[in-house]
Amino acid sequence: MTPSLTPIPDQPALLVQGSATGQRPTLLVADLHLGLGGSRDRPGGPPEGSADLMVDRLVGLLHAHHAETLLIAGDVKHPIVGTPPPLRPIVFAFFSRLLSEGFAVEVVLGNHDVGLTRYLPREVGVHPSSGVLRDGVGVFHGHCWPSNRVLKASQLVAGHLHPGFRLAPTTDDPRGKRPCWVRVEVDSIPSPSRRRTRHVALRAREIVILPPFNPLAGIEALNRQRPARGRSFLFGRFLSRGPARAYLLDGTDLGLIPTDAKPVLRTRAAARPPRGR
Repeated sequence: MTPSLTPIPDQPALLVQGSATGQRPTLLVADLHLGLGGSRDRPGGPPEGSADLMVDRLVGLLHAHHAETLLIAGDVKHPIVGTPPPLRPIVFAFFSRLLSEGFAVEVVLGNHDVGLTRYLPREVGVHPSSGVLRDGVGVFHGHCWPSNRVLKASQLVAGHLHPGFRLAPTTDDPRGKRPCWVRVEVDSIPSPSRRRTRHVALRAREIVILPPFNPLAGIEALNRQRPARGRSFLFGRFLSRGPARAYLLDGTDLGLIPTDAKPVLRTRAAARPPRGR
């Protein structure tokens, strides 16, 4: 039997249910970005994106859905290079809370997780950025190629892209950017290449991209423009494999994502404001 992937309504979290009878599900999330928006006085970031708030949410979801394992698909912390000293006890306390509640915790390393491992409790399972198989589902972060073992899975799940749609602005959301799920139905399995390559042909018939779990994380408006360098790998190599549909967290079908859009060019000159006279 094929494992089931079930998005939790109104939450950027996915349940992975294996085919074994009586098996408890795994809760899958991505892009926590602990320390996002942090400062000297508040290294954990603003309250709405703090480690305390997110761990409370995760513990509640794990209990509510009778999951026994939390699997984080990359970008546990926000600083890319190293873990600043003020953030280290925050990271450790975050995982200690999950472990103290009796849950198993595993991490697939993301591009922001350089130097993370040494500040985790030893009970946390750590997997390389090339991903891991969980109940037959291939899970990786999305900034580089997954392993051949992961590529052979019939279903793939990744994070990294921070997918979203730009809708009409509202009072609560003046920018109009809303996080969303992305589901790709792979058209067909490609024939084996005659060229000798490092990676096997993609075997997945379904690819799911997770929204970021941190509510403060930036969002890519996939209905307006193709992601710029940094997130274009996942977009170009995986979302283009078949019809890619976007869904709001409440399940609203937003339609197909235009995967042939031109990438955004972000240069230093473009980033600077125009000079006044």
